Amino acid sequence: MSEWSSSLVIPNLHIPSFTKPPFPIAHFGPRNHFPRRFAASLPFPNPPSKLPPFLLSRTTQATSAPMEVEPTQGSDSNSAPMKLLFVEMGVGYDQHGQNITAAAMRACRDAISSNSIPAFRRGSIPGVSFDQMKLQIKLGVPHSLQSSLDIEKVKSVFPYGKILNVEVVDGGLICSSGVHVEEMGDKNDDCYIVNAAVYVGY
Repeated sequence: MSEWSSSLVIPNLHIPSFTKPPFPIAHFGPRNHFPRRFAASLPFPNPPSKLPPFLLSRTTQATSAPMEVEPTQGSDSNSAPMKLLFVEMGVGYDQHGQNITAAAMRACRDAISSNSIPAFRRGSIPGVSFDQMKLQIKLGVPHSLQSSLDIEKVKSVFPYGKILNVEVVDGGLICSSGVHVEEMGDKNDDCYIVNAAVYVGY
């Protein structure tokens, strides 16, 4: 086909051919050179500066210092701070009979019943023998029932380990069991709930 003519005519259609571009084309000169007409609209100096790479560095260091639990009020004042290994938690109920000591003992059994501590017996902790295991007990008991709590019975729940202290704080709950059963020793329908935290260390 020969060169394009100035126009190409097709029935009902006229397509002009362009001998010049339909819009101005900016011709750029050497590298980093911008035409004068565009320079005024640039938000940065001409030529734009090259920014250095942005680096963020953060160094962290893990520590393995053992946690220590100070003997609480009422414990042996000559005892050194206990190096804490772990904490066991439990909850105990007395639905019938309204015996807060029974609820506290069940809370302590609940805390220790699903755990085994072979490390003390097997000497897994360097320099620590089995008889150096220490315990601290913290009980959440309703304030009005704390005076009737038998601490010595609560201590009997733990088969081994030196108990440094049994701390009693306001907590737990008195709620209704929904039924009053005299045959089970109920005086009313109260249910007593105690929370226990057992701190184990050496």
